[in-house]
Amino acid sequence: MEIKILPSLVEKFIKKLEKEGKSQFTLIAYKKDLEQFLGFLSSKEVLDIRDVNKNIIEEFIKKLVEQGYTKKSTSRKLNSIRTFFKFLKSEGLVDYNPALDVPHPKYTPSTPRVLSKIEYMALRDYAKKDQRTYALVELLLQTGIKIGELANLRLNDIKNDKLIVRGYDNTPQREVPLNKSAKKVIEDYLKIRPKTADDHLFITRTGKPLLVRNIRQIVTRCLKEVGIEDATVNDLRNTFIAHQLAKGVSIEYIAKIVGHKRLSSTERFLSALKTNPDKKERLVEL
Repeated sequence: MEIKILPSLVEKFIKKLEKEGKSQFTLIAYKKDLEQFLGFLSSKEVLDIRDVNKNIIEEFIKKLVEQGYTKKSTSRKLNSIRTFFKFLKSEGLVDYNPALDVPHPKYTPSTPRVLSKIEYMALRDYAKKDQRTYALVELLLQTGIKIGELANLRLNDIKNDKLIVRGYDNTPQREVPLNKSAKKVIEDYLKIRPKTADDHLFITRTGKPLLVRNIRQIVTRCLKEVGIEDATVNDLRNTFIAHQLAKGVSIEYIAKIVGHKRLSSTERFLSALKTNPDKKERLVEL
């Protein structure tokens, strides 16, 4: 089995994941990770997938770290390789999974980047220059949903005082409350939303779905324009979680709202701000 046909195997693997119901974002991540790995194999002149062993994969992981990839990112790429080889083995194309012999890089999760009130107010004020941009920013800040979940919202997912966040991969569907600010920004955006047959909530000027990369570009530009450094789109979700906890909303309730499977994922935000979580079971506006 020569390296030149590996891209077709990756495509076959991706199609299998698609049939299993994996989200589009997961499929893209797997494909990018594996294409990067195949490029590394090509540079090492590894022409047969059966020649890939523990040492080769470890060398790939080491190179990623040297290139500045975080240990968390390289760990994810190793998981992609492991899953790919699991597929190859199930297809009878390899005898064993060499990636299982490679340990994950050890890393300590850093303290989440949380925007201060001054920062998120400045971001909000700048975003108001465009109604769609303002709606994107405000929903991320007021609901804590992920960027992929935001991009996947449909018109009928808006239910008066709540959002229906559709299930994907192993993440079940959930309901997210809409406060007054979130409801108003959706209402105002719908007034200027272009007429189109597409039912995605957020669309382009030409009526096509606004993709994750489009949303990331829009919000990243806003962060840059107001001078908020070292922040990403995901930090708006971090900001929602940390500030809700700081205002007394219970850890259990926030974990349910944002879709955390483990309370520990929510608890790590306690160190981001001075928090005093209690039994409050409702969200507060930022």
